[in-house]
Amino acid sequence: RHNPVLTDFQPQSPLSVGNGELAFTVDPTGLQTYPDTYDGAMPLCTQSQWGWHSFPDPGNLAGDRRDLRGKTCRFHGRTLDYYTDSEGQEEAYLRLRQNPHRLNLARIGFDFPGGALPADIRQELDLLSGTIESRFTLGGVPVKTSLCCDPERDTLAFAASSPLFRDTGRIVISFPYADPGMGASDWKRTDKHFTHLLRRGEGYADFVRILDDTRYFVRVSASCRLLTHELASHRIVLGGSNGSPDISFSCSFSPSPFRESVPEVPHLFERSRKHWNGFWNEGGFIDLGDCTDPRAEELERRIVLSQYLTAIQTSGSLPPQETGLTCNSWFGKFHLEMHYWNSAHFPLWNRPRLLGNSLWWYRGSQNRAEELARSQGFAGARWPKMVGPEGYDCPSPVGPLLIWQQPHPIMMAELMYRSVPSLEFLETFAGMVFATADFMADFPDYDGQRDRYDLGPGLIPAQENHRAEDVRNPAFELEYWRFGLETASRWRERLGLAPVAKWEEVRRKLPPPATIGGFYPAHENCMETFTRFNYDHPSMLAALGVLPGRGLDGKAMGNTLDRIRSCWNIDRMWGWDFPVMAMTAARLGRPGEAVDLLLMDAPKNTYLPNGHNKQTGREDLPLYLPGNGGLLIATALMTAGWDGWGSANSPGFPVNGKWNIHWEGINPLP
Repeated sequence: RHNPVLTDFQPQSPLSVGNGELAFTVDPTGLQTYPDTYDGAMPLCTQSQWGWHSFPDPGNLAGDRRDLRGKTCRFHGRTLDYYTDSEGQEEAYLRLRQNPHRLNLARIGFDFPGGALPADIRQELDLLSGTIESRFTLGGVPVKTSLCCDPERDTLAFAASSPLFRDTGRIVISFPYADPGMGASDWKRTDKHFTHLLRRGEGYADFVRILDDTRYFVRVSASCRLLTHELASHRIVLGGSNGSPDISFSCSFSPSPFRESVPEVPHLFERSRKHWNGFWNEGGFIDLGDCTDPRAEELERRIVLSQYLTAIQTSGSLPPQETGLTCNSWFGKFHLEMHYWNSAHFPLWNRPRLLGNSLWWYRGSQNRAEELARSQGFAGARWPKMVGPEGYDCPSPVGPLLIWQQPHPIMMAELMYRSVPSLEFLETFAGMVFATADFMADFPDYDGQRDRYDLGPGLIPAQENHRAEDVRNPAFELEYWRFGLETASRWRERLGLAPVAKWEEVRRKLPPPATIGGFYPAHENCMETFTRFNYDHPSMLAALGVLPGRGLDGKAMGNTLDRIRSCWNIDRMWGWDFPVMAMTAARLGRPGEAVDLLLMDAPKNTYLPNGHNKQTGREDLPLYLPGNGGLLIATALMTAGWDGWGSANSPGFPVNGKWNIHWEGINPLP
């Protein structure tokens, strides 16, 4: 019911194919033929999990990291240096933020004569096969194209048919230099990179791309002729064969030389079809076709397209950036506090492997997280906010002071285990879970007068508009700390290990989130939560919504939700805030409000024809996959419920005769 269909150029809403490791975004031709039309809205990129580049460093990145002057922060008797200050060291600061950055591997497009634009456009993404079918005319001549991405290799397959290909139609594969900006491409500096032909065989040619210290390999396999390779201008040109109206080719990308042959194009399309049939038939599903509420069709569309988009964009071997593999946000780096929103829905929707792909990154980066904790005088592993694949904390005015990403790997590992319980999984990830908990037990400060452990001052909560020196015991982080330590202790119990006394002591002595006047504020020092600080994330709601919030006052949380609905600056919220509010409403037993909040008409709760959650007002975020992932987490809770929910009815939807919901294969939240 929800295959996206485009009938004209929609620069904010292009379609993509991908496999979690590679994504390719196209215009109405099914390729990237008219990139200038999209550059100001959504750059047409080809991006991968492994495709990263760093500019040649006049100094040394490791040296910059050692020598960068931190800003001193007093933290409960400790003096800590956080990389938050750029003054006087702007060049080194920017280098560490920009490098490494994600690459645009190639642009692949038609080279049509005369620069004519296509007309009579009809382009459809067939969700059941993962194929984009495009039809259009050029100068009155019909063209039909098909595109897919191989589910197991970073290979694109393309087939087209038109009388144009008998003599004039050509396809050009072009390669840019790297750029850290949204489009990830510098097309002017042709002398800064190299494209070499390695070998040429029957029906294929292999190339190596060299950009400073970055190497990657490209294989073009074609039924058509490889007309020329203009390597000085970094172009490969393909043309028709023997006057045939049909043309097909595949283009493969790899960080290492090719050792195996690439399947032929028809086989690649068949592999894509089998993969996506399996994807839709094996995972969780919600069918709203029998609902009479007029909003049901749009909610179902968002649910279906969010499953596709997160599968191709956020299911790979690294935690995803907020724009996935579509274009660069924050230089292509990923934000670990967003990993939950991007990918935690996979085990809830019975696709745990798709989260497991990136959960392994924490094991591989644990030594970096332990170095970071040790450098600040803490035990265990401290997970940073903004990182590249190597796991180094990135300098930022805010990022180094955030802590709500810290319990994420425990939460996500627990969701994985609950989906497919096994002793092997516990043993594999126990070291990461325990090191994460060690930091969490060492980070709070003991208040001897009140016999309790406090979070802060010296941190910034998820609602980032607070000063670090003012924040004490933010509601969400406090509950997440409690949940993380409790869950880590449960892992020890499952493995037959003795409890860790420090974990238990800190968990028992964390104070409950403060209430002020019958409301939960952002943190216990914030008397102006609903006046001066009534924008950005209303993260206190997540303490009873995202989390079970055992022991929290339901009446006070209900008051807080009501107050936020009446006074919050909705235009300055983010895409995942609407799922948070819906989850809180559902847990409070207010299902009608849960649906209203999930579908609220708000600038950053906009879902485009291709399914992207657009953050209106943020031109640097033309899509926002944490919103799509948040929608899937919220709808999982609204249908399957949570631990202790005893009713078979979906607790997040009203029982009013309008929401006749069919669902299967969805797991409850904690």
